Amino acid sequence: MESLRCSIERSSILEWRKPRLPEVRRRKAVALRPIAAAAGEKAGAEPDLTVRVNGLEMPNPFVIGSGPPGTNYTVMKRAFDEGWGAVIAKTVSLDAAKVINVTPRYARLRAGSNGSAKAPIIGWENIELISDRPLETMLKEFKQLKDEFPDRILIASIMEEYDKAAWQELIERVEETGVDALEINFSCPHGMPERRMGAAVGQDCALLEEVCGWINEKATVPVWAKMTPNITDITQPARVALKSGCEGVSAINTIMSVMGINLNTLRPEPCVEGYSTPGGYSAKAVHPIALGKVMQIAKMLKSDFGDERSLSGIGGVETGDDAVEFILLGANTVQVCTGVMMHGYGLVKKLCDELKDFMRKHNFSSIEDFRGVSLQYFTTHTDLVQRQQEAIRQRKAIRKGLNSDKEWTGDGFVKETESMVSN
Repeated sequence: MESLRCSIERSSILEWRKPRLPEVRRRKAVALRPIAAAAGEKAGAEPDLTVRVNGLEMPNPFVIGSGPPGTNYTVMKRAFDEGWGAVIAKTVSLDAAKVINVTPRYARLRAGSNGSAKAPIIGWENIELISDRPLETMLKEFKQLKDEFPDRILIASIMEEYDKAAWQELIERVEETGVDALEINFSCPHGMPERRMGAAVGQDCALLEEVCGWINEKATVPVWAKMTPNITDITQPARVALKSGCEGVSAINTIMSVMGINLNTLRPEPCVEGYSTPGGYSAKAVHPIALGKVMQIAKMLKSDFGDERSLSGIGGVETGDDAVEFILLGANTVQVCTGVMMHGYGLVKKLCDELKDFMRKHNFSSIEDFRGVSLQYFTTHTDLVQRQQEAIRQRKAIRKGLNSDKEWTGDGFVKETESMVSN
């Protein structure tokens, strides 16, 4: 794990300052707070899902995550038509000719014995690469989308090799289409790491600081750095990206995985001509891991940046409640990718309805009324022990469950376990 630790001199980050470009060119913004009524101001009013992030206003916090759901004009238009708050296109680079995908490229994990076909899908692995469509084609479609949906938010996901000129050329060409922001793919766990792309950058803080410097020197729209979970401490690269000029971070990208082995053929899945390769894991099973990473980043943001930077939560979102959890931890927006692949673009209506139900239940009128509320309830294990001891002293009662490890018994093991469960 030590090989994945980011190590960089803090002073080099603090001393770096983004060059001030002429105001006529630069239109970056960092305003995060939406213009919304305070809780209870409009009794009985419909909850307001509008969010304003880095100067970008969205009708709701639900964003199409970079991947197949944003792979071309047709599907991105469908997303806007269905009502998604924003769309992040599939990652593009200068030379799509180097990108060759295979099929099949997905594998599913189901709950239940031996992956029963009737059991619900809880995990999804992909070995898919970035867009294999010519950059010129994607740029044309970005422009067409912005012409047809000028008031909707379109974000380009970009990734390049370790080359300043290439990064800055890509940024200039993409920005010319009128996209509203850039998400930088520092986190794809598979494909082309030998070219210092994706997670190869996100796992190396010195490299990350340098590349972020190139990007933010050129970019004139908000930049989000997409973080990899395949690292010991995700707050380290997140902090580096933000101190190097990025307006926000997105977390998490997929988790490096091997989905499983077919016990009939003895071949790994997804199986391509009898062989496979490790890929990225997503869907419901990664949700708790994503929440943990987002919580860590949110606490770092709160202590180091206040409300000056944004956070987009990603990982296993299929319901409004899933999204609420990210927002309660401090996320400004919530991205959905695999969920759309499983349930379709119409999922956004369900997400919005369930988010409103939650807000009505708690009398919240805007997203900001509850964003980050749950962060205050995370502490250390030492503090938990002290809190419980004090609570016991105050109520003069015996603690629920067992008092020590010596009280466990074989016969009553299950009941003893249940006696210490909180939900």
